[in-house]
Amino acid sequence: RDSSTSRGLGDVYKRQMKSFDIKTKVYFGDNALDRLSEIPYKKVLVITDPFLAQSSMINLITDPLKKGHIEYDIFQDVVPDPPIEKISEGVKKLLAYKPEAIIAVGGGSAIDSSKSIREFAVRIEHYGDVGLIAIPTTSGTGSEVTSFAVVSDPAEQRKYPLVSRDLTPDEAILDAELVKSVPPAVTADTGMDVFTHALEACVSTDRNDFATALAEKAIEICGVFLLRAYLDGSDTHARQKMHSASCLAGLAFNSASLGLNHGMAHQLGATFHIPHGRANAMLLPHIIEFNSDINKHSKSQAKYLPAVERYKTVARILGLSSYNTIMTVRNLVNWVQFMLKEMDIPLSISQMGKISKEEYFAEIERMAEAALADGCTATNPRVPSKADVMKIYESLW
Repeated sequence: RDSSTSRGLGDVYKRQMKSFDIKTKVYFGDNALDRLSEIPYKKVLVITDPFLAQSSMINLITDPLKKGHIEYDIFQDVVPDPPIEKISEGVKKLLAYKPEAIIAVGGGSAIDSSKSIREFAVRIEHYGDVGLIAIPTTSGTGSEVTSFAVVSDPAEQRKYPLVSRDLTPDEAILDAELVKSVPPAVTADTGMDVFTHALEACVSTDRNDFATALAEKAIEICGVFLLRAYLDGSDTHARQKMHSASCLAGLAFNSASLGLNHGMAHQLGATFHIPHGRANAMLLPHIIEFNSDINKHSKSQAKYLPAVERYKTVARILGLSSYNTIMTVRNLVNWVQFMLKEMDIPLSISQMGKISKEEYFAEIERMAEAALADGCTATNPRVPSKADVMKIYESLW
């Protein structure tokens, strides 16, 4: 074998090489919030939303900080779907206060805001390394361990995913005490967000053995504990399990990325302000059908699309296996629809009753174009056309 051939094979191997790592140190279990009294910082900025900042729940954060003699201030101007203007205000606050670390407390909006604020502030004025500790108060986004953040531009009706390893939190603290009071509707939306993260990671074109193992465990937990957590918010065991599932799914998609489901859900959120987890849940049956090319009219085929085997594996994890491929995938779709009905999540846009048909259909073409341009769509197992995406949006009505 001559040297040129060897070099050529070496280049191939380099292109194929992948890596997997977990940057974030995760603290979990009983009294996990005690970690805040031990953090290696003397001055921190807590970033959260007004509701949490003004509730007694904030004491779960500030009491251990006081115990550790850690100086803190609170920035509480976080809103859902964080817009660029609010990020800018947070950047000004951080640069004026100059903390050694940020403690992000809240759902995906608070954690995404904190990631973006740190990223932009450090670029403007690099006064030193700024740590980031993420403490989720919902079991949904997995943002506490990912290198992703989403910011909104209301003027353009767009959501922009940011992706950078620098966005990844240094620490995450998972404590079920913070999610006990989450209302059932939010538990449902965020829980289905967890399931969607895990399922999309399982079928992504960038999936790998490590991400798949994490995603499959998250799916198993959702199958057992999501409905339990929804029906009884005080079920601490179910709450802690869903908190873990959210983190596992976050680690999975941080490595494997997502797919068309998220690409389309981002547009529904930006245009019609549908909660992110709810938009994902409503789209999911349609996306499984598209990616598998299996619907209620399908007959057995000699060959199936690549995602089908992955969906069959997920169905087996959930105890939904059937005697043939078509029925197994259909059982997975039916399970998703069953979960939506049990948790009072609408199956269609029309069921929501807040959006007119004319208003919705007028936005479909623009949303389809934006969904195709969304970074999440790139790793979908089946490449969609604009017509495909428009058809799914139409079916969702």
